Amino acid sequence: MSAKRPVFLVTGNDLAAPALALLNDFEVVYAGKAPSEDDIVALCRWHDPVAIIVRYGRVGTAAMAAAPSLKVISKHGSGTDTIDKAAAAARGIQVVAAAGANAAAVAEQALALLLACAKSVVALDTRMHAGHWDKATHKSVELAGRTIGLVGLGAIGVRFARMCDAMGMRVIGFDPYAKDLPGYVSRVDLETIWRESDAISLHCPLTAENAGLLDARALAACRQGVIVVNTARGGLIDEPALLEAIRSGRVASAGLDSFAVEPLTAPHPFQGEARITLSPHIGGVTADAYVKMGVGAAKNALAVLNA
Repeated sequence: MSAKRPVFLVTGNDLAAPALALLNDFEVVYAGKAPSEDDIVALCRWHDPVAIIVRYGRVGTAAMAAAPSLKVISKHGSGTDTIDKAAAAARGIQVVAAAGANAAAVAEQALALLLACAKSVVALDTRMHAGHWDKATHKSVELAGRTIGLVGLGAIGVRFARMCDAMGMRVIGFDPYAKDLPGYVSRVDLETIWRESDAISLHCPLTAENAGLLDARALAACRQGVIVVNTARGGLIDEPALLEAIRSGRVASAGLDSFAVEPLTAPHPFQGEARITLSPHIGGVTADAYVKMGVGAAKNALAVLNA
């Protein structure tokens, strides 16, 4: 049953007030904080939205088929891997993303994880709270003068590169689509990333072609004691291979904000590994980014509808 006003379906339980203010001509329907694909299909069938703003859950062929009026699917953020883009193209539904809206937030999270790994922040905090004083025995990694290899040089990757350059790191990066890179980023191929990096940080979208990009073969090509940071998509990493590399010492430590299956639930092999620092995919979750992503997603969808 359709509403009197055209519907925007939000696959989440809220949207920033400035974004909602842009949608006064529409009925806004929320799918809840953790909608399943079936939930989204049912809401599409009931409300026949003209637009979907994707926060959580997957929007696939069934959801699109259930919404004959659907014109645009707008990502609340930059990663569109939870949207079936081939199905959307077949239906003439545009897929848009608020690229760059969370760049500052995610780049800062990548830096936080890099520093946490290099400086053993979590391990030392745990030891201190247990009453230990490890000054005489602990040595952290000094990042100045080391090489950071970035896979993905979009808005987030380039912003993170600037932070690393400011710390005195040599920045190398791989991105076949990036243009007009800043002078402090040296463009290299993937094999050079693996071979020369003291730390590797992933900032690329997940595609069928790069799934499992950082696998056993790539990790074997890396320097002994490399640091791995991932604030992009968990599917970029072969998780069992990374765990083995951590345990063997090939990877000194890893800072992970995204995982192959989310949410990460116990028991998971990463849990309890002292040299893996975990965060629950919150790199882009700041008060500022929440507003920027919401406004960007709303504006992008409206631009399609008003074209």
